[in-house]
Amino acid sequence: MSSPTTSTTLLDGVDPTPRDRSPVNTPPTGQPPRSAGPHLVHKMVLVVLCAGYAVGSALGWGSGEVALIMGDFGLTAAAGAAAVSCFLYARTRRVRFRPAWLLFALSSAMAALGNLVWGWYEVVLGRPVPSPSYADLFFLCFAPPAIVGLLVLAARPVTKAGWVCLVLDAWLIAGSLLTLSWSLALAQAAKFDGPSVAHAALSLAYPLLDIALVSMVLVLHFRRSYVNRTAVNTAVGALALTVMCDALFTSPLMHNHYHSGQLLDAGWFAGSLLLAYAPWAASRQHGKDTGEGHTRVVHEHVPGHHPGGHPHAAPHPSARAPRQSPPPGGDHSRYPATRPITGSLAALTPYLAAAVCTLGILYNVLNGRSVDRVVLLTGGAVVLALVVRQGIMLLDNITLTQELAQKENHFRSLVQGSSDVIMIAAPSGILRYVSPAAAGVYGRPAEALVGTELADLIHPEDLGCVVHEVRRFLAASPQEEPTTRIECRFRSGDGGWLNVESTVNRHHGGLIFNSRDVTERVRLQAQLQHNAEHDPLTDLPNRALFTRRVQQALSGRRSSDRGTALRNTAVLFIDLDGFKAVNDTIGHQAGDELLVQAARRLQDAVRKGDTASRLGGDEFAALIVGDTTRDRAARQRHILELADRLRMTLSQPYLIDGNEVRVAASIGVAFAEPGLGAGELLRNADLAMYRAKAGGKGRVELYKPQMQQDVVRKAELATRLRAALHDGEFALLHQPVVRLEDGRISSVAAHARWRSSQGVLFTPAEFLRVAEDGDRTAELGRWILEEAVEQAADRAANGLTVPVAVRMAARRLLDRSMPLGSVEALLTRHGLPSGSLVIELADLDPRVPLDELERRLGALRRLGVRIALDGFGSGYGALTALRRLPVDVLKLDRSLVEGVVESARLHKITSGLLRIACDLGLQSVADGVDLPEQVVALRAMGCTHGQGMAFSGPLDEYRLRRALAAGRCSVPHGPVEPAFAGGATGVYTSGVTAVLGSGSALRSHTETPVPPT
Repeated sequence: MSSPTTSTTLLDGVDPTPRDRSPVNTPPTGQPPRSAGPHLVHKMVLVVLCAGYAVGSALGWGSGEVALIMGDFGLTAAAGAAAVSCFLYARTRRVRFRPAWLLFALSSAMAALGNLVWGWYEVVLGRPVPSPSYADLFFLCFAPPAIVGLLVLAARPVTKAGWVCLVLDAWLIAGSLLTLSWSLALAQAAKFDGPSVAHAALSLAYPLLDIALVSMVLVLHFRRSYVNRTAVNTAVGALALTVMCDALFTSPLMHNHYHSGQLLDAGWFAGSLLLAYAPWAASRQHGKDTGEGHTRVVHEHVPGHHPGGHPHAAPHPSARAPRQSPPPGGDHSRYPATRPITGSLAALTPYLAAAVCTLGILYNVLNGRSVDRVVLLTGGAVVLALVVRQGIMLLDNITLTQELAQKENHFRSLVQGSSDVIMIAAPSGILRYVSPAAAGVYGRPAEALVGTELADLIHPEDLGCVVHEVRRFLAASPQEEPTTRIECRFRSGDGGWLNVESTVNRHHGGLIFNSRDVTERVRLQAQLQHNAEHDPLTDLPNRALFTRRVQQALSGRRSSDRGTALRNTAVLFIDLDGFKAVNDTIGHQAGDELLVQAARRLQDAVRKGDTASRLGGDEFAALIVGDTTRDRAARQRHILELADRLRMTLSQPYLIDGNEVRVAASIGVAFAEPGLGAGELLRNADLAMYRAKAGGKGRVELYKPQMQQDVVRKAELATRLRAALHDGEFALLHQPVVRLEDGRISSVAAHARWRSSQGVLFTPAEFLRVAEDGDRTAELGRWILEEAVEQAADRAANGLTVPVAVRMAARRLLDRSMPLGSVEALLTRHGLPSGSLVIELADLDPRVPLDELERRLGALRRLGVRIALDGFGSGYGALTALRRLPVDVLKLDRSLVEGVVESARLHKITSGLLRIACDLGLQSVADGVDLPEQVVALRAMGCTHGQGMAFSGPLDEYRLRRALAAGRCSVPHGPVEPAFAGGATGVYTSGVTAVLGSGSALRSHTETPVPPT
């Protein structure tokens, strides 16, 4: 791949070095920046006091008396301030190295007392200070606490060898200084030529203590702890200044000419004030340098570093300097793990000490004096310490070299044996290192990748995102975001592209990429995503993806064309009529093949920008995205024509296993409207589809708002129906079944009526359809059966024994919710005589297994229950049921009875069915006999019984008992004169009036009102 047209490299314009991106004193994240104002004021006050004292000392303070006061009591005040400051700081809470500051307070107190005694002699008593005096005692007590305090502040060795090295380092410095000092001045001071032995000892004690203090200052300069480093540096500087002034005071050049108030006192004054300021300089670094804040410590691996402590954990500074850890509160780039100047000075310390000893000896030799035994002994001890120290350093370096080699081999084996590819990129984007795993992952040797630009290996479509993420990562804080993850396509050796996931870390001068091949994972994720959004059988989008695309079509339009295009967007909801019969007859595998072929036809029928989907089962859908056509009527016609073509396409025969299989398609169409969601649009199309199925199947229906209103009314009615069953709002009416010959009542048919709490009367045509579609069908059927049997038993107990007929669906008889024993238990509980219950078998479904239904009806007949075949003459399974099922009564369908007078064809059909019933010895009952001429015609054709408004409507219990007590209903009689009304062939007329004796007009059975009680 060629490089991009621009010269911008992967890391161009971004410095990956963290120390250049954030200032050294940046406060920790989440803390407000600390104001430097008060600390600057304190420093300025300190500088002004020291400068003022120095100027006053240089000018002699104007008079000798003032010079004495300032030289004695001024130093007393400064040392006292240092003592009080260190003591107060040591008493505060959560103080690191409390003993060190208490020792510094004690040391300053000794200096203050010494200056106070000195001033008492010179100022108060007005006489010279004797030698020795109590002032010398206090001054001599200044150094030991300071030396111990410095030891407390030092980084303590953790092994015996470390302590030995510390002692040797101190002796190297102290011995060399002692050799030089003895050669220059101390040899003469040691000779007893003074006024007293105490005076001679005192003249030696001061320089020796100063040498010890200087030695500790120099040694601890390389060993001080990084905790409170500002405080430690200030304290060491203060003590160093004090020791320097002591050295000048004890030197022969100044000792005999010194008097209080001179410029030398300015050094002691500044040293005391610096020590007073030192602990509070540490508090300024709280949360950043003291380690008590929340800033994370980032350590860098340095060869020779011993995390758990090494037997020689604290060797000579030359061996220890490269292993210093970065101070807390910063990262290794801001505070490098090694400091070259400090390390170099630490490494030269033994040799400088030897050089100082050599100078002391040479001084004696060049002056023609014999070498002093003290110089020889001290020099020899220094050389011996140097040899031991260098031996320890050599052993430690050998150990560190072995450990370094072992760790390098360990990490080299890890890198070379890792399956991940490790790459180091320079700031320019050039790869500086690539691990050997690149040959197995990328198909390219590591040597071929080194020196190439990383941008040339990344897919052009992913390069912009990668560059943006890298620059964002480098601009972020290392503490907040130490690593980042990048996923992109990477060029492989065969010219293809691999999906690579990389973990990116910062590195000195660039970035480290730890990369792995995730191509298979990406493919698997894509496949899982595809499977989650597509139907596994047809590979069409499933309901979830289709709904999302519908929502995108409704909400993703621009405002300029949203109105027109939105209204032209349509959803087609498709259902395959007769698909279940395919599964039941030729198997589910054939049904799956049919669905695959239907999906292929649907996919080919829609446009490229449209979406075809399988919602589940035999339900499909299509999203027809709208255009900017202004003529909505033309657009609707186009969509309806498309739906009709699709209906015809899906209704064409399907060739499955060499056989032609036919199904029809019912399609509902719904157009989008402003404010309509995806779910509502799918619901509208679904309602239109169900209206198409209810209208005869194999049709296309356009959604109208009235459909939703019908659904809402049906849902409300179903909800109220559930409550009515428990509230007792149902009433059971009975309609007499009479003999057409004489009008005698032979049985009664039970009908349920519902008078709701709102006073609305619902006839069976209104609520039974809701009940059959609801989950209360079984409960309603059980209630009708139990209520009919209970009332029939009560009438039989009063001498009105008449069979009661209860209409039941065939599938309800096979429902497990009404087992066979429940009917027997019901008849036994109420004591209903045998033959008093007639079950009218209705709604014969071809899917109902006739074998199981035959066994069930046979068991009921053995209980004395008579079976009536309801709706005889309608449907395609009536003759099959008549042939297979044990039937006692044939009940003619209402559609035959209504046209038996007007239609000669229906007259002949009805006559034939009645002859079949007669030949089989079955009782025949005509349902829906509402007109007198129908009574006459049916009786003439041989029908034995009838039920309808021509005899009586459904009666409540009171009127039913009156009718049963009478025993019969009036039956129209009259001659039947065939005539052709209006010239129509085969139409019968008669002179019987279509009026009951009461004179009320006849009503349809479905509109029968509940008689008043």
